[in-house]
Amino acid sequence: MGLTAAGLVKVAFPFDAVTQAQLRKVRPRGIWRGARQGWEFPLVAAQHLHGQFGSRFLVQDDLAQWLRWFQQPLPPMPCHRDLVSQVDLGVVLADGRIPLPHQRSGARWLLARRGAVLADEMGLGKTLTSLLAARAMVRCADVQVMVVAPVGLHDHWRLEAAALDLPISLYSWARLPKELPEAGTLLLVDEAHFGQSIWAKRTQALLRLARHPRLRAIWLLTGTPMKNGRPDQLYPLLAAIDHPLARDQRAFEQRFSQGHWQEQSGQRRWYARGASDLEELRRLTRPLVLHRRKQSLLGLPPKCRQEHPIFLAEKESRGFEHRLALVIEDYRDRVQRGLVRSDAESLAVLTALRQIAAEFKLPAVETLVAELHRQGQAVVLFSSFIEPLLLLQQRLGGELLTGRQCPEQRQAVVNRFQAGTSSLLLATYAVGGLGFTLHRARHVVLLERPWTPGDLEQAEDRCHRLGMDGGLTSHWFQLGFADQLVDGLLASKAERIEVLLGPRLVGLRRQPLSVMLRCCIQESLRTVSS
Repeated sequence: MGLTAAGLVKVAFPFDAVTQAQLRKVRPRGIWRGARQGWEFPLVAAQHLHGQFGSRFLVQDDLAQWLRWFQQPLPPMPCHRDLVSQVDLGVVLADGRIPLPHQRSGARWLLARRGAVLADEMGLGKTLTSLLAARAMVRCADVQVMVVAPVGLHDHWRLEAAALDLPISLYSWARLPKELPEAGTLLLVDEAHFGQSIWAKRTQALLRLARHPRLRAIWLLTGTPMKNGRPDQLYPLLAAIDHPLARDQRAFEQRFSQGHWQEQSGQRRWYARGASDLEELRRLTRPLVLHRRKQSLLGLPPKCRQEHPIFLAEKESRGFEHRLALVIEDYRDRVQRGLVRSDAESLAVLTALRQIAAEFKLPAVETLVAELHRQGQAVVLFSSFIEPLLLLQQRLGGELLTGRQCPEQRQAVVNRFQAGTSSLLLATYAVGGLGFTLHRARHVVLLERPWTPGDLEQAEDRCHRLGMDGGLTSHWFQLGFADQLVDGLLASKAERIEVLLGPRLVGLRRQPLSVMLRCCIQESLRTVSS
């Protein structure tokens, strides 16, 4: 018996029917993962398993240590009233700021919960909100504050903690510790949507920390708790805060993710990537998920989206269709040879079509950016692809922000843009859409849209933040069927997210991604053939 990477109890043994039958009777129930992995049980079953099977099974050191800690629990935390009395919500911070009303109420809300998801929109100051609550907890109990955040945000966390005179330990998502110190720990997890894939190693490492016996509380911070509009992405976050819904993964998936068995390549596999009963999920998660919007709290200037459909000249259109034809013909060839076996192939073709379209949008984008510069406007431009950004930088200049730069270089680029050294910032969604404040720009140009509403909101809200001067305009360039498909897909996913987090319920119009991809490919084939 030992611990899994996610902090569950693992029981593996040479198969025999008697032991198997005994384990099936253990409550709470475990999950049989097959002969190689054995059984997985929730931690609450650990002491019962040890009492019944400890003399027959080898107990690994990690589980033995956790069992000793369970027998020596941490002293109880002070009551909520005492914690709130230590927040000092009206005190001026070391840097002269005063916490905003929504930050003060958010801190009180966190202190009432051992596990919670602070899902305020980007730009509402979730970092300061959580640190205010953390400071109160440190003043009332023997608690150490551990922060998990992307490396690029560590400087921001240090500055905010210094403003509160609060010592913190910083860890990156790439290097999470396996254990917590023996004293109580408060775990703050920034950009918690990094852990939305239940089988990813970093998600497993986070869940192990979340289930640790020496954990006092865990607060997850993310503006996009369900980036892709699927409940299976929310499940790991609920598991990390020990929400009752997440104590039975299979039951959760059957109820909210349309979980079912299906035949795939001759094997029976569990499929749970749909969405159902979102209104019920919304009702059950609201006590532990706080989602507030900037428009209702701060009265920020409005954010509007402006579409720019592109119509190519005859010569450009022939070049565009030729490039598409090469991709489509290659796709047809793979179909004839029987090499296309899944929707992943269609997805790869769609990505290629989007990249081609991005290059043909550049003249129109260049014209718009030049016009905005003549008006004295600063512009942030996002793309999923580096090549179009490099071409635009050759033509227009500006700062480039991509994953090829180290964190220090990225921050230097942002600082130069914010200081006014340059009026154009060219960024990839993966880097520029994460954690930076770019509110100097009142215009955001999206060369193409990312796949998920969460990534889209993250990118636009880098500029739509406190301190901006005037409203924000987001320019969407659209060329060809691939862009139309992705934009339609974003709208469909956004509706699901609105049901879960939005202020009102909306109806859903569902269309499987595989169907949308096939329609896009077929439409492209007809265009090329004509």
